[in-house]
Amino acid sequence: MRLALKYQIILAPATVLLLMTFLLIFLQYTYWDLSVKRQEAKRLGTVFIALAEADLATQRMYGLSLRLADERLVDVARFQEMAELYYHLEGATERILTRMSLAESTRALVRQAVRDLDPEFGFDPQRFLSAISLLRPQLAAISGTVQKQRENLRDVHKDDIDALVARTASVSIVVLGAAIALGVVLALAFARHILRRIQVLSDAAGRIARGELTPPAAPERVRDELDDLALSINGMTDRLIRVVSTEKLLEGAEEERRRIAMDIHDQTLSDLSSVLRGIQDLKGGACSAPAARLEADLQKAIANLREVMDNLHPPTLDILGLGAALESHLEQHMNMGGLPEYHFYASPSAESALGSRVARLTLYRIAVEAIHNVIKHSGASRYEVNLDKRGAAVVLSVEDNGSGFKPEDVIKGGGRGLNNIRERARAIGATVQWGMSRFSSGTRFELSLPVTDRPEEG
Repeated sequence: MRLALKYQIILAPATVLLLMTFLLIFLQYTYWDLSVKRQEAKRLGTVFIALAEADLATQRMYGLSLRLADERLVDVARFQEMAELYYHLEGATERILTRMSLAESTRALVRQAVRDLDPEFGFDPQRFLSAISLLRPQLAAISGTVQKQRENLRDVHKDDIDALVARTASVSIVVLGAAIALGVVLALAFARHILRRIQVLSDAAGRIARGELTPPAAPERVRDELDDLALSINGMTDRLIRVVSTEKLLEGAEEERRRIAMDIHDQTLSDLSSVLRGIQDLKGGACSAPAARLEADLQKAIANLREVMDNLHPPTLDILGLGAALESHLEQHMNMGGLPEYHFYASPSAESALGSRVARLTLYRIAVEAIHNVIKHSGASRYEVNLDKRGAAVVLSVEDNGSGFKPEDVIKGGGRGLNNIRERARAIGATVQWGMSRFSSGTRFELSLPVTDRPEEG
């Protein structure tokens, strides 16, 4: 299964980040274990201090108990000192019992001994001395246990720190090295794969640009952005082949029209002209009337043939250009009585921008078709024909003040003329549109043909 291109790009850094995350988790776990041991050491230190405080308090209470046992009257100051020592002893033993895990019997014995030393229950030297004799061995035993645990923890802690430093250093080096190596390998692998596919598409585009219209193989299934691009190039190449084929077909058709017009001019008109001269020689004799009729018919046939030649391929187009050919067509066919008034303008910059003969011929055919549509269907009294250059495009427009129409309705109804205009425009890469006229009514037809700054002569 192929990954999408964006996932292929981020896979290498994502892998490195994932390994670095695992490394951070490992370091966090390692230092968490060390933190637990530090907390344990802190706890034992607190217990050790509490044991020292409790031991000191019991020693002083023992001494005071001996002195007070020899006295008949209780000294209030010493009794207050005894109460203060009991306060410290009670707090120290409570910290010890809270932080140490001791047997329940030991806990009960310690609590009972401490309770017997409470001065609030009265002062009984024998009770105090008995309680102290029970408490001190328990505190000594607990102190021995705590001391042993601290020594063990100190040794373990030192060994753990050394091992931790060594382990974290080695693991960090290994993980960092593996992450960098894996990231580089993945990046190179995916980059090479992506660049190879891009190179294939680039080569295909280069061949198309050179005129070798061989489309790249279309992917069986679109799985990433490069497959989308390959499919687009394949579709564009197919359309370009159809456009070029249509252009070649139109060019061939126009060339055939030109050849037929030349054949008619060079052969048929020459033969008819010879026949006309022979008929004119007969006009002085007895057959002058029939000869005159034949002469009129023959001149009409010659005029019709010249019009056919002009429709097949206007010679003015090759000699004087598109503007002159359109103006000639308007003067010959649209300058008669009963036809709408027209205005024609052709920009010299538009004429010079049209380098392709096929483009000139196609624009001429489209303009003639649009003008004839105005004459036949619009009911206009005036129309304008303009050929101009706007920016990087040559614009042909035909605008009338007629009744107007909806092009989409005509095309759906089988309007052949508008379809012909669209197909001809598409063959040369032009766009056409119909819209509202600048006049109070009517239609504006506009064709836009993109051109280059330095057109190639066709």
